[in-house]
Amino acid sequence: MRYLNGLLVIIIMFSGHCLSAETISVCSTCKIKSIKEGIKTAAEFDTLLIKKGTYKEFNILIDKPLTLLGENFPIIDGEDQGEIIRVTADNVTIDGLFIINVGTSYTSDYAAIRVVKSENFIIQNIVLEKLFFGIYLEKSNNGKVYHNKIIGDAVDEYNSGNGIQLWYSKNVEVDRNIVQGVRDGIYLEFSDNITINNNISTNNLRYGLHFMFSNDDIYTNNTFENNGAGVAVMFSKRIKMIGNTFRKNWGAAAFGMLLKEINDAEISGNTFEENTIGINIEGSNRIKYINNNFIKNGWAIKVLGACYTNTFEKNNFLYNSFDISYNSKLNDNVFNQNYWSDYAGYDLDQNGIGDVPYRPVKLFSYIVNRTPETIVLLRSLFMDIIDFSEKVSPVFTPDNLLDANPLMKRTK
Repeated sequence: MRYLNGLLVIIIMFSGHCLSAETISVCSTCKIKSIKEGIKTAAEFDTLLIKKGTYKEFNILIDKPLTLLGENFPIIDGEDQGEIIRVTADNVTIDGLFIINVGTSYTSDYAAIRVVKSENFIIQNIVLEKLFFGIYLEKSNNGKVYHNKIIGDAVDEYNSGNGIQLWYSKNVEVDRNIVQGVRDGIYLEFSDNITINNNISTNNLRYGLHFMFSNDDIYTNNTFENNGAGVAVMFSKRIKMIGNTFRKNWGAAAFGMLLKEINDAEISGNTFEENTIGINIEGSNRIKYINNNFIKNGWAIKVLGACYTNTFEKNNFLYNSFDISYNSKLNDNVFNQNYWSDYAGYDLDQNGIGDVPYRPVKLFSYIVNRTPETIVLLRSLFMDIIDFSEKVSPVFTPDNLLDANPLMKRTK
């Protein structure tokens, strides 16, 4: 009963805020002419309706529950002076603004929008251009970053920032954003229970998405294309990576996805197409790779070592230069019922599974790992001969690294 009474008081208080909230117009011909003045004038839970126009302002502080609503995308021009909007209150919504000219600094991470120690925030329908950092969440929880467009013009990593950054934040949804031309498209550090869905992260200098020390996160249906490298997931646990596309991440050190010190993860239903390396794996254990497509990559999967108890099942390996690269003679991973376009076995009992096991590691891949210059011999007859001899009698590659049940047809 006491709980119900307390809940009733909260509902009444919230309803009172909503009933008393006002809408304050901001424009060059309005009573309130600047955003800073509007915030100072507004009461808690009011809405600032920012009319179309250009507002040359920076260091805008939102320190009370408010909604900033742009009408026809008004421009906030920071004139390269520093940070533009900082949120330090709970229950803040920023919607429908065009923000440009964030200041660049080598000592401060100036952002177009920074949210600090806040709860229940929404940042949506924002266009950001000429930025340093875009949207920066710092120790902020239970919020949403939705349907924003972040377009940077970064040239060098040392003087560029990230598009969307989360630092020590929890329970945040990052959904339907477009990010390009920054250092890392989306960056997470010490941020747990984050969902990253339906974003497009392209043409970024370093990574399309970058995880560090973040657990129990999920990213689905995102596209990472033509970045320095697609996605890096490092020192994290229980990450789910489902239904994403990693395409055309090319370069001497490029990959669709890098996994380093990752445990107990799921990677399923993804497409890795035309990357230098589809997935680069190091020190990652107990990961399930299921129903992924590896298409026309240099290396589909490159295992660098200390990777144990992983399962690769019902994946399609299609026309990669190398399907699997392995630098150890020990194997504790399971390959089962995958489709391999290079498989030349037969299926006499017509059960859809090849009667001869498939060995996906080529000796030439082993050689190239140690002497990269030998890649020029990729299509030579000599390499085909030594690959065949290694399959018949493995010497340099693990003799138990094989798919005992290769599929005759690709999985859907």
